[in-house]
Amino acid sequence: MGFNNPSVSWSELERTLSGRARRPDHRGVPTDGGDGPAWSYARSAYEPPPDLRGRAGGGGGGPAGGPSGGSSRRATTAYAELHCRSNFSFLDGASHPEELVEEAARLGLDALALTDRDGLYGVVRQAEAATAVGVPTVFGADVGLVDQPGVGDAPGRVVVLAEGPDGYAALARALSRGQMAGEKGAPRLTLPDLAAVGGRGGERPDRWVVLTGGADGVVPAALAAEGPAAARRSLDRLVDAFGRDRVRVEVWDHGDPVDAARNDALVEVALRADVEVVATNDVRYATPARRRLAAALAAVRFRRSLDDHDPWLPAGGTAHLRSGAEQARRFARFPGVTGAAADLGRALAFDLRLVAPALPPFPCPPGPDGRPLDEIGHLRRLVEWGGTYRYGPRPASSAGGTRPSGSGSADPLPAGPPPWLAVAAPPGEATPEAWSQLDRELDLIGALGFPGYFLVVWDIVRFCRERDILCQGRGSAANSAVCFALGITAADAVKLGLLFERFLSPERDGPPDIDIDIESGRREEVIQYVYRRHGREHAAQVANVITYRGRSAIRDMARALGHAPGQQDAWAKQVDGWTRIRPGGEVTGPGGVRAPVDIPPPVLDLAREVADAPRHLGIHSGGMVICDRPVVEVCPVEWARMADRSVLQWDKDDCAAVGLVKFDLLGLGMLTALHEAVDAVAAWSGRRIDLGALPQDPEVYAMLCRADSVGVFQVESRAQMATLPRLRPRTFYDLVVEVALIRPGPIQGGSVHPYIRRRNGREEVTYPHPLCEPALRKTLGVPLFQEQLMQLAIDVAGFTPAESDRLRQAMGSKRSQRRMAQLHERFRHGARARGVADPVIEELWEKLAAFANYGFPESHSVSFAYLVYASSWLKRYEPAAFCAGLLNAQPMGFYSPHSLVRDARRHGVLVRRPDVNASAADATLETDCVDVAGPRRHAGAPPSQWGAGGPAVRLGIGSVRGVGDDLAGRIAAGRPYRDAEDLARRTGAGLPALEALATAGALDSLGPSRRAALWTVGAVAQSRPDRLAGIVTGAEAPTLPGMGPAEVAAADLWSTGISADGHPTLFVRDQLDRMGVVPAAGLAGLPSVPRVLVAGVVTHRQRPATAGGTIFVNLEDETGLVNVVVSRGCWARHHRVATSSPALLVRGRLERAEGVTNVVAERMWPLDLDAPMRSRDFR
Repeated sequence: MGFNNPSVSWSELERTLSGRARRPDHRGVPTDGGDGPAWSYARSAYEPPPDLRGRAGGGGGGPAGGPSGGSSRRATTAYAELHCRSNFSFLDGASHPEELVEEAARLGLDALALTDRDGLYGVVRQAEAATAVGVPTVFGADVGLVDQPGVGDAPGRVVVLAEGPDGYAALARALSRGQMAGEKGAPRLTLPDLAAVGGRGGERPDRWVVLTGGADGVVPAALAAEGPAAARRSLDRLVDAFGRDRVRVEVWDHGDPVDAARNDALVEVALRADVEVVATNDVRYATPARRRLAAALAAVRFRRSLDDHDPWLPAGGTAHLRSGAEQARRFARFPGVTGAAADLGRALAFDLRLVAPALPPFPCPPGPDGRPLDEIGHLRRLVEWGGTYRYGPRPASSAGGTRPSGSGSADPLPAGPPPWLAVAAPPGEATPEAWSQLDRELDLIGALGFPGYFLVVWDIVRFCRERDILCQGRGSAANSAVCFALGITAADAVKLGLLFERFLSPERDGPPDIDIDIESGRREEVIQYVYRRHGREHAAQVANVITYRGRSAIRDMARALGHAPGQQDAWAKQVDGWTRIRPGGEVTGPGGVRAPVDIPPPVLDLAREVADAPRHLGIHSGGMVICDRPVVEVCPVEWARMADRSVLQWDKDDCAAVGLVKFDLLGLGMLTALHEAVDAVAAWSGRRIDLGALPQDPEVYAMLCRADSVGVFQVESRAQMATLPRLRPRTFYDLVVEVALIRPGPIQGGSVHPYIRRRNGREEVTYPHPLCEPALRKTLGVPLFQEQLMQLAIDVAGFTPAESDRLRQAMGSKRSQRRMAQLHERFRHGARARGVADPVIEELWEKLAAFANYGFPESHSVSFAYLVYASSWLKRYEPAAFCAGLLNAQPMGFYSPHSLVRDARRHGVLVRRPDVNASAADATLETDCVDVAGPRRHAGAPPSQWGAGGPAVRLGIGSVRGVGDDLAGRIAAGRPYRDAEDLARRTGAGLPALEALATAGALDSLGPSRRAALWTVGAVAQSRPDRLAGIVTGAEAPTLPGMGPAEVAAADLWSTGISADGHPTLFVRDQLDRMGVVPAAGLAGLPSVPRVLVAGVVTHRQRPATAGGTIFVNLEDETGLVNVVVSRGCWARHHRVATSSPALLVRGRLERAEGVTNVVAERMWPLDLDAPMRSRDFR
């Protein structure tokens, strides 16, 4: 899910929305932005460079392109490049697919084939660019064959070019077979395997043209190794496999001294075998300027320095795209080979849109008459059943409605509530408007052909409910009453008045976007269910392209230039996620301020060139595609690093471009935490909390008004904590607004959102025009949600709901100036017809355009607000269970386990160390400390007493350093233990794990002190089940000194990352007091002073994209948290200290406003603490 924020500051947006004058643009460096760690961007639409604009129409390559043909400007000498690797060959190509297409257009090539190694990774990007600049596209791959000799120990290779959609499908299937037969990064495909798919007598014969390849091709490699006879034998094998008319001998000339002799020999072999010859340039990069980067990437690929790899590098930068005239001159001795390449390229070019897939048919049960229901009939029946328990029985006046006869929805419903709804009985009264909405939505879903999509999502949610896996439909699904009836979302679109067209409208070119949040600890069960349900050939996960960023680029390029590993790491640590390397080697930090680094210019130059180039494939956080045909015929599939995971070779944007339907199964740690907390409460008290039926409680809102929200979903970040005391939420809808206010970007400095000023009575509630009031009334005249944008277009300009959705999309991240102009005129015309004056029309249009990208969907906010309230309620009334749930759901959120535990201690929760005789694998609750009065959770109780008298949190064995899940499970299952030797013998724990357990105090129940336990485990680690027990020598520790509180805290932090009662600053507080350092808890009551000195451990650093380069640093001491605001200038002055110090001493100005306290940093120093902790840094 992307929110696609523009690079305009939040304050600039506020000025636009408030009607105030703009100020000069000081835009920060674009990053992945936002106020949380879960932001992602959709890839921007391809825009051709200025010199190539206006040349579209002949590309025939793109998912949105036209038919194949020539571009508007072709070279006089015909030529098509048929062998070209992009940087999606991963370290074996140096140019993006788009760069290659652009250079092909400049050279006037007749076609361009992208032939990356063992995959079709870059073809969608190639096709999109080719459509825009008018270059016909050929799709192929450079395929390794493990049974054919290549260069050295590497397999021989052939270039396979697809002919039309059938050839493409066959190639994708063959590549998938090779990838799935091997391991990640090591496909295993043989020549018979390849021929079995696209060869003579294969599954799809005569759909490929096979080239003999470059230097590592099977025929050239045989020629170089054993001479012409071996080359002829290799060529004959290709001819036998694919047919003489389907094989071409490839010649190329890179200016190497051996090229001429090799080409003469290859042509001679081709003539004797009666096989046609074509010219290529075996391209690795677009222009000669990329040669240096290509050499560096090759060195990285072979784990050598450039000096060591030099013997294998070409003599010059000649593996680039060339024009037809230049190729004709180079191959003048072989007349016709360039023309043959052009003819073949034109013949093979086709439109990638032709492979567009659809969803598979959903298996539907029979109806009461015994005949299988169709998809829309099955969906109507499910909605009728669920709707009855959501909205009451269907009113007699709407019986039948607009439903087609025979759909099955009028048949008797099953008895009892739907098992996929947590509803025991239907409401007492019917809701007629809800049933009208359901019928309207179902009619549109059926007309658009999307019932199968809804059934697939419902089926996934049904599986989750049956397995007691918490899930919720995130996002615009909350705009749909059908999704509410199916249990996909807990948000009632009818009750909340949400606009359905935000979710689905007739003009949509694809199904709606339904993201399913699943508790992260059990998401794998759901993914494997989808594989089983639809088959691994029809379902796969979407890839995430891992690209070079600052640190990885510096490290790899330094390695290529021969620098020592230690030096590589030292330089890499000087850059971070906020650093950019500019042309000329300048390194800038947040806000474009120059960063002080001592990295050599050659390393910086290469790092800048490689930045954003793909390095390898990862797995998308949750995206899966399901296809009506084998997905392996649309995009090759390969193994992922994780067990039993197969992943496409395309990312989410590629899938969207070709029409693959993606379902996002997103792991949400908070759902895991909530489930764990609810189970913990049931275990200790016998009460089963229903998260869907929590009462609205003023105590919960009072807690949020104080910004007491560490660990609470969505409202625990710096900006959210700064907003809560200003917004002062008192109702559920206030939480909906809170999510919308903060998520698109932080509120910083003096730029307070107009909504907060109006809510607090410091600004009058006004509307630009009376027609705006219905849409903006509930947000006090300030547009906050995308649905409001759509409603304004309906109310002010007479747009239909479908037109308003088009307006929302047109104003999104991929803005089309032409569409914007058309809609602007439509808006102007409609508003004039309703009596709105021209100045007001233009003011409204400007506000809508500024708001469109920042506006958050109300449906998203509602979905998240449910989790905000549920987590807040648990923090207020079950703080021990909430803490345990958060610890068991790590890693998640903004705060480390230590910070979460410290917050629980501040709320009166007792937290105990791990113990091999008391701890389970995960954190649990212990009730021996529960007193007669029970927890002090009554109304009005001070926060420090909420956990007093309640259960204690016992840290799990799995929290100990180096103790994995398997060993933690064995230790927990084997309790109790007599001594350390018994533990070692029965669990198989090795010395490192035993030492970590001793350091953590987990062996304290066995008798010896920590130091004595460390001595003992060094001896007993030798004891094993195959040896006699009790004969270990040296297990008895001598008298050792005890450990002081500071040493115990340091040991806890090292071994578990958690010290419940020993924060590092606690043990230097006397020294800090002498220096004048103010503790976090003392800042709020401090008299007005010009400067203040604060200190603490860095919990996280954050630079939102819209903050203009400002960095926010959170410090934690033993009393609480301090928010430090660091300007870009201050950050640049203290860059090394600010980025690398685990603890800081900060002097700055104290700012307090509306219950919010900040320190604006002026000076920073490293604070020497025994604190082995790492911060969580976000962009």
